[in-house]
Amino acid sequence: MAGVRARSVFTIAVTIAIALMLTIYPLPDWAQPYRPQWPLMVLAYWSMALPLRVGVFAGWVTGLLTDVITGALLGHHALGYALAIYVVLAVHRRLRLYPWWQQAAAVGGVLGLERLVSFLVIGATTGEAPTWQYWLSPLVGTLLWPWAFVILRDVRRKFRVR
Repeated sequence: MAGVRARSVFTIAVTIAIALMLTIYPLPDWAQPYRPQWPLMVLAYWSMALPLRVGVFAGWVTGLLTDVITGALLGHHALGYALAIYVVLAVHRRLRLYPWWQQAAAVGGVLGLERLVSFLVIGATTGEAPTWQYWLSPLVGTLLWPWAFVILRDVRRKFRVR
């Protein structure tokens, strides 16, 4: 049983690490606003699939790692990720039953919530407001959710993550 648990934790950690790498992967300047919130999407999946294993603390830690690798204010993403994962955990039983398009809309709302928290943090710390392109990331994440869900579900099944 300890081997299964270790394999599960390792698999979850690797998927989050890949999402963090996708966050810093270089993109052309025109594509920067379209970068999805990969770590939050991966966390949302694992929180729906394994709510007792991946929770608010995992969201907070992943948010801190995102802050460190992106050079953001420490706690900036951590606050948004923790709040977003709290919402996912509150409704995870319903989310799992939704068809793919409703699930994508719900995850898009969670991604938008994280962006709203981030918007408020940026406004409070710098006094500047991001451009309208700042809000494109949750839309792209919503459109990519069905594929991310299928890929992560297949990873979970292949490596028997429980």
